[in-house]
Amino acid sequence: MYANDPNAPARARLTVPALRKMKAEGRRIVSITAYDASFARSVDAAGIDLVLVGDSLGMVCQGRDSTLPVTVDDIAYHVACVARGLSGAFLVADLPFQSDATPERALDASTRCLQAGAQMVKLEGAGPKLEVIRFLAEREIPVCAHLGLTPQSVLRLGGYKVQGKEAAAAKKLLADARAVAEAGADLLVLECVPSSLAAEITAAVAIPTIGIGAGPSCDGQILVLHDLLGMNSGHRRPRFVKDFLAEGGSVLGAFQAYAAAVRDGSFPSPEHGY
Repeated sequence: MYANDPNAPARARLTVPALRKMKAEGRRIVSITAYDASFARSVDAAGIDLVLVGDSLGMVCQGRDSTLPVTVDDIAYHVACVARGLSGAFLVADLPFQSDATPERALDASTRCLQAGAQMVKLEGAGPKLEVIRFLAEREIPVCAHLGLTPQSVLRLGGYKVQGKEAAAAKKLLADARAVAEAGADLLVLECVPSSLAAEITAAVAIPTIGIGAGPSCDGQILVLHDLLGMNSGHRRPRFVKDFLAEGGSVLGAFQAYAAAVRDGSFPSPEHGY
């Protein structure tokens, strides 16, 4: 068991403009996934900036082999749970597989997520997703784009592999990053891309970038909560993961150690990148 200080001072809820300001001022954005109210309270108490209710819940909570079976109902349920535990952190909800296949479907799924308590939705890819991003942004729905390794593409990619290693692939990722920002995305997750490419993309776009396996130059970092705590999710441990519970000594201490390491630049180190 763990407890949070009930007398801890409340902090102002982060907003989209506040996240952009953090990039402009060079302040690292500390992000983590969460799936229930209890962990959300501890995350909030540790001063984490951004919480994602990811479709990763399919793998770490439901025991699935991939994120593909996760539904909008699943995401909306967990968003509502997490929202009840947060007071200051910014809350993002994943749009699960094929819920963003058309602008209309994405609008319906996004509306449900925002009504459940999210402040932004995240979707994977560029190309045909640019129309979806533009459609949502024009209807006042904040969007986080996700490029590089996109887990919903696991069947096409043939597994969870680093993206953008070849020159042509790197050029396309950079172009896609510019395109999602131009389409209206307010945030960009970069997953499993070479550190040098992530640095180039971060410098090229005005919106904040959040890295996971993308090196130290992104504007922020994100880890799956279960990975950060060294828990066995039944899946291979990625090289970009670090067990912060070992040094933090408690769940809250692990979140605080992670936040401090992201902000002082000691995480991720070169061993966590590609």
